[in-house]
Amino acid sequence: MVRPVVPEAEREIGVKHPVLTHGYVVLVDYMGNDAAIVQAARVSYGKGTKAVQDDRGLIRYLMRHRHTTPFEMVEFKFLVRLPIFVARQWIRHRMASVNEYSARYSIVPDEFEIPPVEEVRHQSTRNRQGRGEALPTEVVERFRTDLDRISKDAYSAYTRSLEAGVARETARLLLPVAYYTQWYWKTDLWNLFHFLSLRLDLHAQEEIRLYAAEMARITRLVAPVAYEAFEDFTLSGFSLSRRERVAVRSLLEGKTPEAACAEAGLPLTREDGKPMTSGEGVEFLEKLARIRSPD
Repeated sequence: MVRPVVPEAEREIGVKHPVLTHGYVVLVDYMGNDAAIVQAARVSYGKGTKAVQDDRGLIRYLMRHRHTTPFEMVEFKFLVRLPIFVARQWIRHRMASVNEYSARYSIVPDEFEIPPVEEVRHQSTRNRQGRGEALPTEVVERFRTDLDRISKDAYSAYTRSLEAGVARETARLLLPVAYYTQWYWKTDLWNLFHFLSLRLDLHAQEEIRLYAAEMARITRLVAPVAYEAFEDFTLSGFSLSRRERVAVRSLLEGKTPEAACAEAGLPLTREDGKPMTSGEGVEFLEKLARIRSPD
């Protein structure tokens, strides 16, 4: 049996793709490709796949019906350098093998992240963990200046502590989350798709979206047919709840979106009569807007 090789992916191995100021994504290795997904599915289902006309159709069928195991036959190993505040979000995805740079054993390099001017914004009024409108220039510059000063002061204190004999595992407490770490991150294609579905979303923090975009580009090289199906059914698709299905039926009967939401029990206004900015009703209208909008 010959190991599947993707020439475009082979050229990516070991190449550092910059992300943010000091970060990068590197494809260390991969196992499998689109053919591996098909092979696993046909072994698993046998004659049950005879009705599928071709490999692309089979992969799309698997994605459409969430038959996950064949996608798990493809694996990726990345080396990622990223700010600690991004790493703390990333590690919440509990579906990968991770080995992180240890500040207990090694000295942390003097590299920290200062977000660009356009990314220092107001707290979002809709997303409690996101950014909203632009801030006054003086506020942005003060934040960036404070971050630069505090990070440099912290690293100076960290260096002094090490020189004075403080253990590395203790001295690292001085460093803010703007400093960088790095890790090896290995996962299978299905769980990588789940990671990308969340971190490519517009609601995700901009910094982690940049990493996800680079990993998505590499993923597409290794398994282009599977990635196309992922785009069609996950990134560009969405599900409907029971109430949303009721609202769709009302729309097909000629009712307005507002009337359809009322009939389905999808609220659009608060108790005080003011329009809601979030909730099931608002999200349903957003889905309708996506349907109307050309891709």
